Amino acid sequence: MLDCAIIGGGPAGLNAALVLGRARRNIVLFDHGKPRNAVTHESHGFITRDGVSPSEFRSLAHNDLRKYPSITIHNMEVVSIEKNSESAYQLQTQCGDTFSAKKVILATGLKENLPNVPGIYDMYGKSLFSCPYCDGWELRDQPLVLIAEHKHSTHMAKIISQWSKDLIVCTNGLAIIPDEEKAMLQKHDIRVVEEKIAKLAGSVGILKKVILENGKELERTGGFVITELSQPHNFASSLGYDTDDKGGIKIDNLGRTSIPGVYAAGDSTIAGPSQLILAAANGSLAAVGVNSDLTMEAFS
Repeated sequence: MLDCAIIGGGPAGLNAALVLGRARRNIVLFDHGKPRNAVTHESHGFITRDGVSPSEFRSLAHNDLRKYPSITIHNMEVVSIEKNSESAYQLQTQCGDTFSAKKVILATGLKENLPNVPGIYDMYGKSLFSCPYCDGWELRDQPLVLIAEHKHSTHMAKIISQWSKDLIVCTNGLAIIPDEEKAMLQKHDIRVVEEKIAKLAGSVGILKKVILENGKELERTGGFVITELSQPHNFASSLGYDTDDKGGIKIDNLGRTSIPGVYAAGDSTIAGPSQLILAAANGSLAAVGVNSDLTMEAFS
């Protein structure tokens, strides 16, 4: 029986695997190869790895993990997890293979849903992004747009203004920003446009114009999008762990969920900004939680 099965091959899952491998735990890492950041060309904010592509990061991480013989990597998707005894979980993959593990770390990340704007998928990951801490530097001092259908639009606009003072917030036909907040943004030369967006225009993924349904055109060279995030799986229904009002998995400071033996790490907990370095650190904490609990159980 495995000590731990890690579901998800992103930075959280990879770092959890590294910590557990170094702790001499017998583990398996499942990576279905469909990461949320597949559209991203470069990842930023991770010291010594600033500007690394997601594919290069994954390759380097796998090279690190190969040093530890107790780690196995399977390029397949886990479709179900069920508790089969007091001390083990049974996992089944899309190929029908089954695995048993004492502990499970969910590091599956999140699924992004973009606003319904024609052309947005062509631009996303090239000139439109979701995290200013990850991509704000590359867009510094450019005329930017924030496409937001979310109540946190004002907060995001304030954050983006650190990188560019030429910012327009487009709410795509929704009156979601209160008048007092619009007035406050206007004082800082941030314009709010509530007209519905007809389409985004540009070439090879680089934004040139936001075209509104009223015919007006906003010349912009890039920007940010507030995405709706959701869990990419239905493990909550079978395992029964608690989630918060945003759909994030509730965890303690070492990644433990409300269900003994089940841990979570990375973006699936929606604990903060979706940064590479934060997800990796989160994975390390969950691995420490797993190893600590396994050790204490062996002495009990």
